Amino acid sequence: MKRLFLSLCVCVASSSTWAAEPSPAWDRQQDVIYGRKLGMCLTMDVFTPKADRKGIGVVVVVSGGWVSSHDAINGLTQVSRELIRRGYTLFAVVHGSQPKFTVPECVEDMHRAVRFIRHHAQKFGIDPDRIGVMGASAGCHLSLMLAVGTRDGDPMAKDPVDRVSSRVQAAAGFFPPTDFLNYGAEGRDGFDFLLARGFAAPFDFRHLDSKKGWQPVSAEKRREIMKLVSPAQWVTEQTAPVLLIHGDKDELVPIQQSELFITKAREKNVPCNLVVRSGAAHGWPGIEKDVAIIADWFDQHLTKKTP
Repeated sequence: MKRLFLSLCVCVASSSTWAAEPSPAWDRQQDVIYGRKLGMCLTMDVFTPKADRKGIGVVVVVSGGWVSSHDAINGLTQVSRELIRRGYTLFAVVHGSQPKFTVPECVEDMHRAVRFIRHHAQKFGIDPDRIGVMGASAGCHLSLMLAVGTRDGDPMAKDPVDRVSSRVQAAAGFFPPTDFLNYGAEGRDGFDFLLARGFAAPFDFRHLDSKKGWQPVSAEKRREIMKLVSPAQWVTEQTAPVLLIHGDKDELVPIQQSELFITKAREKNVPCNLVVRSGAAHGWPGIEKDVAIIADWFDQHLTKKTP
């Protein structure tokens, strides 16, 4: 089960390939703390090109099945070397994982990560108004939640990081879930489908009862939360430009999910594109080559400052 949901990083690489790298073309800052919650640190690794830096940041969401692993960062960087070669600074973000944390909590971690990066943009050598985000499967779902969930900073926040926006200027990725209320077909609730495939924990929404402890939310409340974490439900004219790549034989995340999001984006005149891989399922051999398409997308939408 776990194999089906591993993120882009482990589709084509492993930490052993990282160790074989003779002279990496980047500098790596490990375990940069971008936030804290419940007594734990939230961290990211930062990869800065040694030459030809664009001054542009790309957040790489380290997530498969809403599981985020530090071990996966090594392989992910191998896949993303095309972005580094083109001068992008990468921020490999690890979020709080299921089964401990649910999908909405993963989303909040990602918003925090972007705020942190923007707040420290000068330190990282990037333009705070040119930040992209990418991922695969759950990682792409979280990327889209950032693309549609434009949030301004709170000028009154005690933490200066929370005073800046979590807006991203472009998003891209592979085979994302986009609408849990219309999963595979219009009106089909994806909840039972996901539970049958081992995804009870990230959608196990609960509330705290002072006498009984943590209790499951009602079916009505669950549906409400499922809508909140369905990026296709929240596309507006302010949504960042989005590129999606999806196999038309994907039985885990139907291509209908990407098609649905792109349709909504076009209705709002959001720059977008869907690349279909004929005969491909949830991941395919040579997927790392498609990162060049994502790099082209970021070249197009991040090279100039957003007005």
